[in-house]
Amino acid sequence: MTIRFIFQLLMLLCIITVTTHAQNEQASSLNIGDQVPPLRVREWIKGAPVRFEKGKVYVVEFWATWCKPCIAAMPHLSALAREYKDGITILGIDILEKQTTSPEKVKAFVDSMGSRMDYHVAAEDSNFMVTGWLDASGSRDEGIPRSFVVNAEGRLAWIGHPKDLAEVLPKIVNNTWDIKEAFEKRNLNKHLAELDRETNYELMKYSHDSSALLAIDEIIRKEPKLKYAPLIAYNTFSTLLKTNPHKAYEYGKMVLVTPSYEEPALSSIINAVSWYSDKLKLPAEIYQLGAVAYQTKIDQTSYTQIVNMPKLYNKMAEWYGRAKDKSKAINAQQKAIEGLKRKKNFSATEMAAFEFQLQLYKKM
Repeated sequence: MTIRFIFQLLMLLCIITVTTHAQNEQASSLNIGDQVPPLRVREWIKGAPVRFEKGKVYVVEFWATWCKPCIAAMPHLSALAREYKDGITILGIDILEKQTTSPEKVKAFVDSMGSRMDYHVAAEDSNFMVTGWLDASGSRDEGIPRSFVVNAEGRLAWIGHPKDLAEVLPKIVNNTWDIKEAFEKRNLNKHLAELDRETNYELMKYSHDSSALLAIDEIIRKEPKLKYAPLIAYNTFSTLLKTNPHKAYEYGKMVLVTPSYEEPALSSIINAVSWYSDKLKLPAEIYQLGAVAYQTKIDQTSYTQIVNMPKLYNKMAEWYGRAKDKSKAINAQQKAIEGLKRKKNFSATEMAAFEFQLQLYKKM
């Protein structure tokens, strides 16, 4: 073990220690359990004006007209608004609009959504909501859509993606939501995400070889919860692909089913297999694993209308083909073709390519 490697390893461990200390010292100014800031909007676009009142539950949803995931979430929010119309008020607050998007364009957008946006809608005033809510809670990096749930005591009970509201809201309404547990979980996840990012910067200095694995082992020894975190997972899996593909396969199987500070790191497996597919001679089991990662990603996609599903199935078929799994390659490619046909304006060139691939799989 060289002096240079030992020095790099010590620096890496210092980062973990310093980041842990910083996480304890620098808490967000708005966190779960805190009294929420007031609403400050320029105008109410849809529904009667709302003010927070004790004894009532609110969902404050941040969105923008340019945000496709926000638009995809709107029918889901509308369904929740109707389901909980007697117990919860849902507010859509328009933020972060482009300078070229006038208030009139925002109103026209809301009108065009009709019953797909069936809740109170307002436009924020002077970035107050962004600063006082998104920035203050450390949620800016997570982007929009972003939902904040305010409980009957006027406290922030939850922050997250609107797709997860259906699981959270019943507990908040029934007073079974553990706000302390939610606070601790959010802080831990933010801490792990920060550690994952910081250590990744240092791991980039290593080649994907045995020295990288030694460094990763030391990181995980100090913080075991990072073992399947997305960036650590990518570095570990990529290194094992070069040094021991079967161990990569065994580790990758665990990545696909083990959440860290977010859902299982499917993209870590997919990205690594994509990167090395034409650089290394990967065994069939690795391509099988990558295809399973794609299928899991498809299964977990909440808003399929904003995802290129034919492309995902086409890539899955390619990897099943590389794994010599004829029936699964054909099945995935047929789904790619069916999905492409459902598109309003699909490319004839792309369809021809997809059909050509299908014929290749059938001849395997």
